[in-house]
Amino acid sequence: MSSQEVELTSTIGGFTASGKLHTLSVWFILALRLMMGIAFFQSGFDKVLSGDFGAAGYLNNAPAANGSPAAGLFEAMGSSDLFVSFVNVAVPWGEVLIGLGLIFGALTRLAAFWGAFMMLMFYLGNWEVSHGYINGDFAYMLTFLAVAAFGAGRILGLDAYIEQYDVGGQPLVEKYPWMRYILG
Repeated sequence: MSSQEVELTSTIGGFTASGKLHTLSVWFILALRLMMGIAFFQSGFDKVLSGDFGAAGYLNNAPAANGSPAAGLFEAMGSSDLFVSFVNVAVPWGEVLIGLGLIFGALTRLAAFWGAFMMLMFYLGNWEVSHGYINGDFAYMLTFLAVAAFGAGRILGLDAYIEQYDVGGQPLVEKYPWMRYILG
């Protein structure tokens, strides 16, 4: 193995996959994190500034109109005034917070998880499979998952510092190992 490559190996369910990453990969991982952060921040910020984001029409109409297999779920969500009120706040502000988390590399895995969840919901709600099951929403979901898997917040991000924060003489993630699921 050359000094320009890093070997990765992972075993899941008895299947082992391995490969070599070039050290330049770190820049592409950073680029993915920043791209998704900027995209989500801009989308959410525009919604917050406009002040007229409303999810009810979409939830009650779009998934059923495009043949989504989850249309019933979206209609159930859209029929609850309380849930619609929550979504009207959660989507724009969620996008802003996810975007900021990724841009600054802070709570990156947590931000990426919620970004992937939102993209899954958009994928199911915007159901369009006439050109196949893979579309932009699906690709964004996988990008969020890759950002989380690679611990992209450690690359020129605040998570590298947060993880090492001294708590009683130990780095934060050693004292509280569960924090690895939200940082990185």
